[in-house]
Amino acid sequence: MDGYAVRADEAGVGSVLKVSGEQPAGLDRGLLLERGCAIRIFTGAPIPAGADAVIMQEDVSLMNEGGKKQILCNESVQVGENIRRAGADLCVGQRILNRGQRLTPARLGLLASQGLYEVETYADVAVAVLTTGDELASAGARLEPGQIYDSNGTLLAALLSEMGIQKVSCFHCGDSLTEALSVLTDLAQRFDVILIAGGVSVGDHDQVKPALAAMGLSPDLWRVKVKPGKPFLFAHRDQPAPLRVFGLPGNPVSAFVTFHVFVRPALLKQMGAGDADLAPTVSLAVMESDVSNSGDRPHYLRGRMANGKFSPSGLQQSHAILGLSQSNALLRMEPDSECKTGETVQVILV
Repeated sequence: MDGYAVRADEAGVGSVLKVSGEQPAGLDRGLLLERGCAIRIFTGAPIPAGADAVIMQEDVSLMNEGGKKQILCNESVQVGENIRRAGADLCVGQRILNRGQRLTPARLGLLASQGLYEVETYADVAVAVLTTGDELASAGARLEPGQIYDSNGTLLAALLSEMGIQKVSCFHCGDSLTEALSVLTDLAQRFDVILIAGGVSVGDHDQVKPALAAMGLSPDLWRVKVKPGKPFLFAHRDQPAPLRVFGLPGNPVSAFVTFHVFVRPALLKQMGAGDADLAPTVSLAVMESDVSNSGDRPHYLRGRMANGKFSPSGLQQSHAILGLSQSNALLRMEPDSECKTGETVQVILV
């Protein structure tokens, strides 16, 4: 506080103290507080020797007697009042961060407060985002009959950026095995992770699995019991250089859900995150409408969480990106289940 450094036993209501010096924030002037005196002091300044409290300037009246400044104490103070003690927050030898903790703005500030401007971190992950399909047109291009704009590239790149991944490059290939094999072979030599959107199902024009097989990257898993997002794929290799391949469904909502459920925690682990940071952020919410899942797979409903209430957003279909754009939470519904209006549920914040 801006005020006066005093001895608490001398600064009772009605006490008059002589102002014997001034200590601003900055270098310690080595002042000594004598009995019957006060020292003018400002926020952040070192406490003069002999002082054990600071009385706020609002609690005193400044007087001038014969050219000498004095203060009249209008309030009393207690020992230690308005003083920050060294070691009260951080002590010598105290552990302030653990391996695997994300460097948030507050944690960077913590490191800087101790003069630590360089720390060892895990290497950034280089990710290639590959969208597939002859039906996709790039932004700004003229749509031909049967074409749609490529939204997955933008969506996935933004999700990766939101995670703090800076080395993200976007690519596209058509529904040709030759082209898919050529592009994937090239990306496998230059990136740590390939994130593929589309082409991972069983259609005659889905060429991702055959291309990966030709590269010796047979899927470790294919298909998951999740809605939306059943045709999800994962493959990996450790030699000659580590590579992780995630194949997401082409529908944007399916890509979004499977990214959050499967890809995001895997990438965080690869980036060195500790177990505490791998789990999604969840919150309790009260349902604003009735919903049900009559299927045999867990269904991740998209919706809006606001003021402790959850409401599904728009069409709950895998292509419905408008409803997704209005959502900030996912509700996982188990097979053959329902949630009633007013029921308390747990939602995943996204």
